[in-house]
Amino acid sequence: MPTWRRPGAVMPTWRRPGAVRPTRRACLGAAAAALPSAVFATRSRAPMAAMTFNLRVPVDTAPERRWEARLPVAASLLRRHAPDVVGTQETLLRQVGDLIDALPAYGWIGRGRRGGDADEHMAILYRRDRWRVAMQGDFWFSDTPRVPGSMGWGNVYPRMVTWALLAGRGDGRRSYVVNTHLPYRAEDAAVRTRCARMLADWIAALPRGVPVVLTGDFNAAPDEPAHGVLTATLADARVVTAVREGPDATFHDFTGKADRRIDWILCRGLTPRRCATLTDHAGAVWPSDHFPVLAEFE
Repeated sequence: MPTWRRPGAVMPTWRRPGAVRPTRRACLGAAAAALPSAVFATRSRAPMAAMTFNLRVPVDTAPERRWEARLPVAASLLRRHAPDVVGTQETLLRQVGDLIDALPAYGWIGRGRRGGDADEHMAILYRRDRWRVAMQGDFWFSDTPRVPGSMGWGNVYPRMVTWALLAGRGDGRRSYVVNTHLPYRAEDAAVRTRCARMLADWIAALPRGVPVVLTGDFNAAPDEPAHGVLTATLADARVVTAVREGPDATFHDFTGKADRRIDWILCRGLTPRRCATLTDHAGAVWPSDHFPVLAEFE
């Protein structure tokens, strides 16, 4: 098996659990003291609650779409729903830092899609009072997946996967959390399918006895081939859960009226008991142009 596909492959020193990443923002999550659990919304605690959340890069200039306006709404949403893990997409380093400043009970892992701290991150946030990072890594959708920022197959931007093996505090239970963002253009369907195949193969190589949660903005509807490739071995939480809340569609372009379900949570070795598309907002201010999706597992 290629080195990049081994979950236990050696990673750069700063990416090992407990290491300090040489940047001001990245160490905030590890440095801040965890808040008491009372800061989180009261709900029946699932063994794991996972969220996928495309945060939208901070490029919009309309007052209600600026990151400075959206940040408190996004932080309030996370505080209210209290997911154990959040797979984010379109996230710049300063956005991660802002969220960790607002929610210091969370830690995070990830690096930019071109390597280092620049550009978009597929960051994973996690509740430090419930989980610790036992292992972490990333790879790129290309013929050289271990090369940061590498591209291929028709991708116009680097596309990557961030992953973590989390261990529960107190009980030691383990789960893989995998997060990605696939190409967005209509003409990228074949590229999305190829990315999905690589990702499915990588997940298939993980230990069968450890649950897997996959979060992402897949830029594909469930009737596209990429979804079929991944759900051949993974369950779509929105499809298999007994309890569905909120709209099916997730991309709404800041209108509140979504037309496509492109943000999914897939799983293996866990049973979804609830899946909710979250429409939290504050007046005209939406936290993103995507609705986040929350899945609770048992």
